[in-house]
Amino acid sequence: MFAEELWPENEKTCAVVHKSKRGRKRQELLAVALGVKVHTFRGPHWCEYCANFMWGLIAQGVRCSDCGLNVHKQCSKYVPNDCQPDLKRIKRVYCCDLTTLVKAHNAQRPMVVDICIREIEARGLKSEGIYRVSGFTEHIEDVKMAFDREISNPDERLEAVHEVLMLLPAAHYETLRYLMIHLNKITMNEKDNFMNAENLGIVFGPTLMRPPEDSTLATLNDMRYQKLIVQILIENEDVLF
Repeated sequence: MFAEELWPENEKTCAVVHKSKRGRKRQELLAVALGVKVHTFRGPHWCEYCANFMWGLIAQGVRCSDCGLNVHKQCSKYVPNDCQPDLKRIKRVYCCDLTTLVKAHNAQRPMVVDICIREIEARGLKSEGIYRVSGFTEHIEDVKMAFDREISNPDERLEAVHEVLMLLPAAHYETLRYLMIHLNKITMNEKDNFMNAENLGIVFGPTLMRPPEDSTLATLNDMRYQKLIVQILIENEDVLF
């Protein structure tokens, strides 16, 4: 009691704030370790661990990137981290957690490792400079995207794109819908204008899907995916909109 009386009020406040920041930081690190990410839910949501309502307008809780479990930040530390990944959420082979990938496919190792090694041993063991000579970046990215497309069911991919479109504000949605109808008409005259959905995706991708950070490197890395998304929108505009 005596010590509390000698402790200045502003120092007490600083200590409480510091402790609160340390607590939030610990929760963030714990969330990353468990494979969950802070998520903003649209509409009412309840924690799937404690069954209580998730309060707030943004960042109300966290979502497991593997199985899709939605819980409070505080509840995430009590949830076991050995969930079975949902294959629908595994959209790519590269830049994916190794354990998550093999558990989702019920395999001992990623299929891309088997395929690549089998192909190299079949026709590449005598290639000069194998593993020393670098390949062309464009070819490497094409192969990586091909693997990513193979693991995604086309119908599931369209469903995922449609769900994202439904989150757009009305003005954005209508503008994008009208533009995609127009671009689809352009592709119908491909014999004359030589512009198919892929070519239009290259042109409109960087404009319609500009990355949030103003980074040249990020823009270059995202270009292939921007092109692919716009290509999907054009080719499937009658289904998606």
